[in-house]
Amino acid sequence: MTLVPGIPESSSHVLAEFESLDPLLSALRLDSSRLKCTSIAVSRKWLALGSSGGGLNLIQKEGWEQRLFLSHREGAVSQVACCLHDDDYVAVATSQGFVVVWQLNQERRGKPERIYVSSEHKGRRVTSLCWDTAILRVFAGDHLGKVSAIKVNTSKQGKASATFVMFPVQTITTVDSRIVQLDYLDGRLLVSSLTRSFLCDTEREKFWKIGTKERDGEYGACFFPGRSSGTQQPLIYCARPGSRMWEVSFDGEVLSTHQFKKLLSSSPLPVINLRSEPEFNSTIGSSQSLIFPKLLYISEHYVLTWNERGIYIFIPQNVQVLLWSEVKDIQDVAVCKNELFCLHMNGKVSHLSLLSVERCVDRLLRRGLWALATHTCLLFQNSIILGRARKTLPVDKLEHLKSQLDITTQSDLIAQLEELISKLEPLDSACSSRRSSISSHESFSILDSGIYRVISRRGSQSDEDSSSLHSQTLSEDERLKEFTLQHEEERPDQDTVSHASVTDESDRNEAFLPFGIPLSFRSSSPLASLQAVKESVSSFVRKTTEKIGTLHSSPDLKMRPEPRGGEQPPEEDANNIMACPQEDENEKDVKSQPSEENKLHELNEATTATVLKLQDPQVLFQPTSLRLVLQEWLLHLEKTFAMKDDLIISETVNSNVKTNQDMTLLDESKKEILEASIGQEQNNCSDSENSVGTITNEPVNFSREMSDDLFRIHVPCFIENSLQKDLAELTTLCLELGVFSSNVTCVNMDQDIQQTWIPACQFIKKYFFLLDLERVKHCAKIRYSDDPRVWDTYVEGLKEMARSSPVPLEMEDGDMLTVLKVLDGLTRSDNSLFMAHVIRLYEKFGEKALRCLVKFFPSILPSDIMHLCRNHPAHFLVYLDSLVKSKPEDQRLCFLESLLQPESLKLDWLLLAVTHDAPERTYTVDDKGCPRSHSHLFTWGYRDLILLLIKLPASFITKEKMIELCKYHGFWPGYLTLCFELDRRKEAFTNMVYMNDMRIVGAENGWIPETVDEWKLLLNLASSIGNDSAPEETPDRSNSSDSSSEPPLITVENVALLLAKVMGPDRACVLLQECGLMLGLSERFTRICNILRIAEKRQRALIQSMLEKCDRFLWSQQA
Repeated sequence: MTLVPGIPESSSHVLAEFESLDPLLSALRLDSSRLKCTSIAVSRKWLALGSSGGGLNLIQKEGWEQRLFLSHREGAVSQVACCLHDDDYVAVATSQGFVVVWQLNQERRGKPERIYVSSEHKGRRVTSLCWDTAILRVFAGDHLGKVSAIKVNTSKQGKASATFVMFPVQTITTVDSRIVQLDYLDGRLLVSSLTRSFLCDTEREKFWKIGTKERDGEYGACFFPGRSSGTQQPLIYCARPGSRMWEVSFDGEVLSTHQFKKLLSSSPLPVINLRSEPEFNSTIGSSQSLIFPKLLYISEHYVLTWNERGIYIFIPQNVQVLLWSEVKDIQDVAVCKNELFCLHMNGKVSHLSLLSVERCVDRLLRRGLWALATHTCLLFQNSIILGRARKTLPVDKLEHLKSQLDITTQSDLIAQLEELISKLEPLDSACSSRRSSISSHESFSILDSGIYRVISRRGSQSDEDSSSLHSQTLSEDERLKEFTLQHEEERPDQDTVSHASVTDESDRNEAFLPFGIPLSFRSSSPLASLQAVKESVSSFVRKTTEKIGTLHSSPDLKMRPEPRGGEQPPEEDANNIMACPQEDENEKDVKSQPSEENKLHELNEATTATVLKLQDPQVLFQPTSLRLVLQEWLLHLEKTFAMKDDLIISETVNSNVKTNQDMTLLDESKKEILEASIGQEQNNCSDSENSVGTITNEPVNFSREMSDDLFRIHVPCFIENSLQKDLAELTTLCLELGVFSSNVTCVNMDQDIQQTWIPACQFIKKYFFLLDLERVKHCAKIRYSDDPRVWDTYVEGLKEMARSSPVPLEMEDGDMLTVLKVLDGLTRSDNSLFMAHVIRLYEKFGEKALRCLVKFFPSILPSDIMHLCRNHPAHFLVYLDSLVKSKPEDQRLCFLESLLQPESLKLDWLLLAVTHDAPERTYTVDDKGCPRSHSHLFTWGYRDLILLLIKLPASFITKEKMIELCKYHGFWPGYLTLCFELDRRKEAFTNMVYMNDMRIVGAENGWIPETVDEWKLLLNLASSIGNDSAPEETPDRSNSSDSSSEPPLITVENVALLLAKVMGPDRACVLLQECGLMLGLSERFTRICNILRIAEKRQRALIQSMLEKCDRFLWSQQA
């Protein structure tokens, strides 16, 4: 495990996501392709989610259980606003421009009712909603700049008032551009448009323009209320171009301009979530010139905004950036105290909390997320070290966190955490003075209550062990009791607005979350908590004892059987024989250490020089020069790690000899055989020197011979991180350019790529521990796509890596659901190891596993599955179809296009789709290559995928190849779509007649004749081809998707009826006479034409009557 780098500067706050709202959206059916979330709002009690189907879901935040559903027939919900001073009222704006105000009647336990519907903005798009902070009044702004106020009456005002009093809608103002944001505070309305911000005094009906300079774009504005004491007047902050903000007084006067452009050059802070470990990129970027589309007041001290890149939180009065974090594709954000609910472009909703770093770690500890809490502490160690963090994170909690880590697999984290604990500052300066009074032979820790727990170090080691266990158990129990009491005392009233209540509100709601984890520090009884602490302490002591035993154990301390009295042990001769080689071996090891260090030093120098050479453009952009430089460097690499091979081989030989000795010592029955063999070996050694050389050289040659077939997974010696990174870069570059050895000429991969797979496979096996496995996978898929043996070698290496992991054991013993749960919980930071487990999953469960692998995209890409299933293309189609269908319907086309790189994959995937799970070609195409009657009704297993591939943008040549594929295999819906796209309409209408289904020729598909010539062509084809194909029946209609009802056939009469409906009966009769087809029509056609003429006359009369009534009404209004 690598070291966790700390954030250089002290960051006091962080965004954390403690639970996922995906189960909630799934329960509300807002994760389907038909319905998705379109708007969001939040209050102290409710989370409001508007949907594209016109529904509004109200979920109670406390427990996420009770919910209300409000439906709207006026269109999709575009904006939602919750009344902040009364949770019983919600305002909704629909896509048709209606504003609906609801009273929920939760106090009386009645049904929600509409108390007002405003059509003031009908036909417009409402872009912002805002509630008055004192009375029941809603402000609405639309895309044309109109702002209106709706004062609503309710049943709480009395029955008479509710029945007879209807407050009118008041137009506040109309500005010159779209309304971006509305905000209200203490009788004043803040309006932000595309060009400027306005301040409106709604009581005195006065208006001010804020500032003199205009802007062009979406810039928000918000009020910044004064302190709770009321001594400070509220302020206004308005977004300006170039990452700036105006600070404006409550009277509309610009006080100053704050510039945040340079402050935003810092790296983004990670979002703490339960899915992955936090990572921080310490590279300093350039200053950001951003547009702040909306400004939101959050947590009494800060202003929040966002864009397509991330979330930004400022301390505007101090001109500081509290934090900014990367959260992609945000459409809108709703804020309540320190909680953020983010609506994303794809309709997903995420729940974030703004917390101090120490409180975030504390909540992770309560959930028992020890590894994530440790990573967070190490990442934000500059904040954890400060004394103010001791109130929330005393030393005891961090010591308890350290004891919960696994000493075998998380030793690096334990070491870093110990170093962090040694740097901790006390709670205040008084703590340091108290600390100095304690003697140096005593250690102590501070409890949450402020009590110092002192552990004496006097006496023997056994006294320390026994007393420390007892004192630790006692102190843990006391700390748990104090923690419980403190947690109960810290629960504030829900109506308070202090900062403490803001941070504790999210902690209080945590107990009601159904998808949360129970708090680890909270216990049901003192006895249970004491028992839990004793178990944790005993586990820690056991792990420590095992570690000490491992460190002190040595192979030289093995028990040997004592020789019998008066007898010389038979092992003595063997020991005498092997004494000299062992002494020589030890001397060689001592001598090899400086040479090993020298060769590593030479390799480091050669690597540094090679990296500098690669920075020269004349070397980097010339393949020949680049390969020569890599070939020179590869010589040093081979020397260094060839020496490592010799050391490993010698260790293998010694271990084999030692193993034979141990087996002999344990097996008394074979002692005589051993003595004979040892004596024979001794004679051979004394007689012939060559025989000894043969014995010593054979295992080495055998190991070197087998080294080509074995993977080198682990690093043979310690290599610094910087050198390891450079070695990985250069070694991977050698593989990509075909530089496999320093002794032979580099192979030109473009000319003779088929002959490079053997040295490429050997190179991968030899330097597997150095290679960048992600680039190796890409190289195997792209450079060696024609020879799958390189991919097979890469897969074998991954299996060797995963062989020591506990996950394969779960795979072999458990069912697929168990394995998927294990994989889902597995961290995806090591994507190569994750890929190895996926390969094992597919090998065991086959096609069933592929449908479940969709959830791991993009960690697993379709190109990976395509190579994995190259021997079973149908399996790849199953995965690809499931992956595409997992996306919303309106995003599938763009998503599929992003997967198709290069463009040639379109034809490959299309060929796979039309040849698998498809009807036989003889059922869809006749001997002449024309469609059979009703052959377009057959069921195709991958019909949706084929249609998406056809709709993708492509070159003209690719589209023509797609037409040929569809025509050859008889996929006629796709064939017709491509014909009309490429303007081959005549060919399309001809094949339509062969299909003999009148439903194809209609306005629903857009496949209808547009000109008189096309109508004549269709009529002539129906009279000639249609009569011949009409009697033909579709073979094997059981495979048809619509065999229950026969479709209408393409006949002259049916085409003529469609012509009469489209062009009118009179024009249709004229055109039929020109074609000479009027005589062949039946009386039914004549009757329908007469009905159509009557319907046209009545429709004209009705329109005339309505116009006259409107005219009379308008004249009466003027009078």
